[in-house]
Amino acid sequence: MKVYTYSQARNKLADILEESKNEEVIIRRRKGDMFSIVPKNPRRRSPFDIPGLSTGVTKEEILEAIQESRERD
Repeated sequence: MKVYTYSQARNKLADILEESKNEEVIIRRRKGDMFSIVPKNPRRRSPFDIPGLSTGVTKEEILEAIQESRERD
């Protein structure tokens, strides 16, 4: 998280907006007010980008189950 003064933020707003895509950016005013900048819509990700599961099943067991199901049809 980076903190900028209001004057710094005003002078390099485009750079700060780009930086906020990767981490939270704080702008602090002279009176002590603080504002956080975070992107509203995070980068688009694939709907297939999901965390994996640890099932303890080996690749061979999965392939064997697929083969058995195909043989039944």
